[in-house]
Amino acid sequence: MADETVQSQGTLQSGGTTMTAEAAPVKRPSDPPRKPKQLPPFRVLLHNDDVNTFEHVIQSIVNLTTLSAKEATLRALEAHEGGVALLLVTHHERAELYQEQFASLNLTVTIEPAE
Repeated sequence: MADETVQSQGTLQSGGTTMTAEAAPVKRPSDPPRKPKQLPPFRVLLHNDDVNTFEHVIQSIVNLTTLSAKEATLRALEAHEGGVALLLVTHHERAELYQEQFASLNLTVTIEPAE
C-alpha cells in the first residue's frame, strides 16, 4: 500500500492505474422516511353453489386462508344466503393464486379491485 495514494476526488491510484470509487448515498436526518410502494388491493369473493357441502367449503377456506373455522363458517353461510361473501382483501397476484387454489377444490371464487 506504499505506492497507493487516495486523491481528494474519490480516486485511488496504484502503480499507474486509476480507479474511481463510487460514493454511497448519504441519508440526511431531514430526509423523510421512505414508505414501500403498496400494491393495489383486490377482493377475493366466494360464490354460492349447489354442489359442495358446507363442510367442504369451510374446510377449504380454513386450509387455504388464515381464517378460523368460525370465520370460515360465517363466510360460507353468507355466501349461501346472499350468493357471495368477501373472504379477504390482498394484492392482485395473491388474489389470483387464491382463485386458482379454490378452483382446484371445485369452489367458485372471483377477484375484483377493492377500490
